[in-house]
Amino acid sequence: MRIEGKHYHTIWVKEGSRDTIQVIDQRVLPHQFVVHEIRSASEAATAISDMIVRGAPLIGVTAAYGLYLACLADSSDKALSEAASLLKASRPTAVNLAWAVDLVMDELLSLPINERAEAALKAAEKIKADDIEICRQIGKHGLEIIRELYEKEQRTINILTHCNAGWLATVDWGTATSPIYQAMQEGIPVHVWVDETRPRNQGANLTAFELLQEEIPHKLIVDNTGGHLMQHGMVDMVIVGTDRTTAHGDVANKIGTYLKALAAHDNQIPFYVALPSSTIDWDLKDGVKEIPIEQRSGEEVTSIWGWSKGEMTQVKLSPKGTPAANYGFDVTPARLITGLITDRGVCEASKEGLLRLYPERLSTDG
Repeated sequence: MRIEGKHYHTIWVKEGSRDTIQVIDQRVLPHQFVVHEIRSASEAATAISDMIVRGAPLIGVTAAYGLYLACLADSSDKALSEAASLLKASRPTAVNLAWAVDLVMDELLSLPINERAEAALKAAEKIKADDIEICRQIGKHGLEIIRELYEKEQRTINILTHCNAGWLATVDWGTATSPIYQAMQEGIPVHVWVDETRPRNQGANLTAFELLQEEIPHKLIVDNTGGHLMQHGMVDMVIVGTDRTTAHGDVANKIGTYLKALAAHDNQIPFYVALPSSTIDWDLKDGVKEIPIEQRSGEEVTSIWGWSKGEMTQVKLSPKGTPAANYGFDVTPARLITGLITDRGVCEASKEGLLRLYPERLSTDG
């Protein structure tokens, strides 16, 4: 997608320097555009844990490149296993992280040491390319839903989204935003309600930034406004992303998603989740009980970062000494989800729905 009219991916190998991976530093968007450089597996892990990069698909791609950088330093089994463990521990909720690490490691450990670095680079590049195409396909299938709504209503379609499941959370296109981008390209008028997404404000900082760059009509709202808009007929559909989806269709997404799903259900508004197959954890059945929920620093809640006098500044919000809980994600049960928009099509959020799209899992599903 575009920044100031120029096409970017979120991650790439530095031109002329194969030992350096470059990413967009998302901590300072939308106020500054900074390219951050990663030169080791530990720096890749830090980029993930500190949210220089974020979003389940992009986290997976970054981890794959992290293993490539690990190979450049030491391609032995021991060194790579240590790097894999470090990368997996950087953020626990997004299943793409472990998926990408395991995928690359399975290939590398079967190769001679002197072939591993090149193989790791090819594997990371393939995961990146696959993610771009997967997100494009998600958009293609989601577009059909928006098109059907437009043909019925014959007016601007109002879409509410939460957090950032845009191209900044992937490599390109995004998941929840891909149908929106493709609808605009087709000439279907859309308007997006953008949740601010406290405490890190990914909606205000990132989704609004993306939509502005793509010239898509949108309005920023506080997180608690969605229910009011739904009650008054101002939302036609909700599309969100997911960091982990169980085999039975429960989804873990940014904290606050569950409340949006409840409000949508109460107001008979379609609630869709857009996801690549890499976010499906086929080993889990009950998302509420089984998905690990990341707990982040309480400082993210008690303080806020913003742009002031030409620099990023942290401002204290709460009384000194007041503790804060900071759960990064919540789980939306499958019963509240209208459908899952995947790269293979749209299905109901259930074991049967997922297996219809992924029949190859029938032999392994319990």
